[in-house]
Amino acid sequence: MPTALVTGAGRGIGEAVALRLAASGWTVFAGVRAAAEGERLAARNTLITPVELDVTESRQVEALLDRLPHRLDAVVNNAGIGVLGPVEAISIEDFRRQFEVNVFGQVAVTQAVLPKIREAAGRIVFISSTGGRTAVTMEGAYCSSKFAIEGLADVLRVELRPWEIDVVVVEPGPTDTTAWRTIDGALDDMEAKLSPHHRELYAAHLAGMRKLVGVLRPRTVSPDVVARTVERALTAPRPRARYAAGVQAAAMVAMGQVLPTRAWDALAARLGGWK
Repeated sequence: MPTALVTGAGRGIGEAVALRLAASGWTVFAGVRAAAEGERLAARNTLITPVELDVTESRQVEALLDRLPHRLDAVVNNAGIGVLGPVEAISIEDFRRQFEVNVFGQVAVTQAVLPKIREAAGRIVFISSTGGRTAVTMEGAYCSSKFAIEGLADVLRVELRPWEIDVVVVEPGPTDTTAWRTIDGALDDMEAKLSPHHRELYAAHLAGMRKLVGVLRPRTVSPDVVARTVERALTAPRPRARYAAGVQAAAMVAMGQVLPTRAWDALAARLGGWK
């Protein structure tokens, strides 16, 4: 019976991945920040074992050595947050927080479990984003963290090749998670944190982003679409380096690859309403 650690499993994509793998017979160690989240997951499938895990807390990451089995077939690095706002106005503190969770936390977990992954010749999956391939305006902190994950995965894939450890990136597009359901409030909070000067400078950007959110929200995909993609990445005999999660995500990635950079910039500005 294969084993997997899934970080950020308390809700959204991580929860869907944990439940899907358990339904397929995996023993899943679900990294959660709240006990109630772990209890809810364990109640839904007895193959799920909750593990207290905030990826930015070194003591909890180190405790994985004792909480996990000697061999681990997979780690799914899913835990993440999104900081919104124009790069000019995002505080360095918020930028650091973005990278602490989305990058340094992923590195810390990967380092901690690599001996167990090596023992099983297992797999490492990073949940990135279409924003890790094509930057999204007003999401500079988030996209730059995902670009970093893409580069990290590329390096690890070659470094770990001698031990036959596959490293795979899964790239979701807009997904029907709490983050998307509450994005209006997140935009309100972000706008409230801006100085009056920045609020005036970026008024068109803010209005354009709210309009774009309204267009994209009805097109979000179920977290299970991402979970199915993760399962494919973990079970394919020869997994690809990258998987776009769903048709819309694949289209967004393809468009970013085909369009010249200046054309993509112009399209992003037009979609945002500040051309």
